[in-house]
Amino acid sequence: MTYSSHTTLGDLSALVSRGEGPTLEFKRSTAELKSALQSLCAFLNGDGGTVVIGVRPDGTTVGQQVSDDTLQKIAASLDQFEPPALVRVDLIDVGEGRNAILLVAEPGNDSIPFTFDGRAYERIGSTTRRMPQSQYEKLLINRAHSRVRWENLRASHVRMDELDREEILRTRELGIQQGRLSAETPADPEEVVERLGLLGSQGLTQAAQVLYGSRFLPDYPQCVLKMGRFRGTTVTGDILDNRQEWLHAFDMVKEGMSFLERTLPLRSEFPPDKIEREDRLALPRSALREIILNAVIHRDYSDQGGYIAIAVFDDRVEVRSVGSLPEGITAENLSGPHASRPRNPLVAAAFHRTGAVEVWGRGTNRVIEACRRYGVAPPQFREEQRTVVVTFPVVVSATPQVTPQVTPQVTPQVVAILRAASHGAQRREELQQAAGIKDREHFRTAYLEPLLKSGWLARTIPDKPRSRMQQYRTTESGLSMAKWEGTKDGEV
Repeated sequence: MTYSSHTTLGDLSALVSRGEGPTLEFKRSTAELKSALQSLCAFLNGDGGTVVIGVRPDGTTVGQQVSDDTLQKIAASLDQFEPPALVRVDLIDVGEGRNAILLVAEPGNDSIPFTFDGRAYERIGSTTRRMPQSQYEKLLINRAHSRVRWENLRASHVRMDELDREEILRTRELGIQQGRLSAETPADPEEVVERLGLLGSQGLTQAAQVLYGSRFLPDYPQCVLKMGRFRGTTVTGDILDNRQEWLHAFDMVKEGMSFLERTLPLRSEFPPDKIEREDRLALPRSALREIILNAVIHRDYSDQGGYIAIAVFDDRVEVRSVGSLPEGITAENLSGPHASRPRNPLVAAAFHRTGAVEVWGRGTNRVIEACRRYGVAPPQFREEQRTVVVTFPVVVSATPQVTPQVTPQVTPQVVAILRAASHGAQRREELQQAAGIKDREHFRTAYLEPLLKSGWLARTIPDKPRSRMQQYRTTESGLSMAKWEGTKDGEV
């Protein structure tokens, strides 16, 4: 069983300093686990919240020793929530072999009301109490009205033996490893599907088909992944590769990544601490995978004409998924902190069990950070005609993985050059002065040529590179990088 922490000791100290309240509860140790989960149930039924185990009521952090048995006990106890709840478990090292445990419930869940061990709870101030029956019944009615979702409907033409047995059991295995499924979950596909909330009294749900189906036509034409490589910058260019695959959600992620790894160029670099060259994909794999995951999880499956499309052009990679953004979230929001509002909670929950996604709505922020660390421009987000489009600016060679792409490290000098050439075409001498580089040859080999090869800088007279009239301008992808670096550094 493996756990990862998204919370630092500093984050924990800041959280604890707030004191207990409507969305925060302290527990001394897992000896109080039942009471902790009652409060967590109350948070799930309200505005979300966090239970911190390993903190005294007065706010003193003491932690506790956490063994595999401790984590298995927590995982088994989380299975007592009905309906299944998305809960993040973080471990924070507080020293001397002790850890604090955070149980985090997200707000805005349309599965409200939740029960723990057969009972519903609510939060009043800093107190957890049993929810009155009248309130529980009211919330049940609200849930029934909000649950007319496509993924919850019965999949009338789908049988259990048609689902991908291996993928279901893989979900079970990963869920147990992540502590998000009890180790006592039987290795029986039907039992796993039921625990994932995909099997109701009337049979399998549409979400089960989306996640694990094996037969898609003619009933599920929307479960299609389109992949294409186009010469040039538009879909009217020569088609170098074009394919369509009808797949379940987990296979869509795998096939989408496989296509990009086959199609995108490699870039070569020499890490400072190594003497051997390293070949890396032109874009960070983690960022590409996160965007494909988002497309698969958040798309509108009710539209039978819908699809997910991955298109590679000479100057960019685009990932499209049919379905508008959730209410209250705009394309601009995706570049900063934003709420997590999955369109398909059952689909999202299955991926969450495997550890593929978290529940904080931070996926796009991780993508931007991964691009920054990788030294490439962050993606651009937009919504058009009920379709979410994510664009990664990148130079792609006409023959993938033949000529390595060399991308410069994003140093202050690189940013200075890109900004100088963004206000109008500049001569080489002007850019060299902006970067503060005295040696002309060093500037040419270490900065100018890598920026031209990366596509962040372009010549104004490309067919005469040695022209005495030659100037340089920042490209769109270079502008994106300069803008991102400025935002990151706190500039406007």
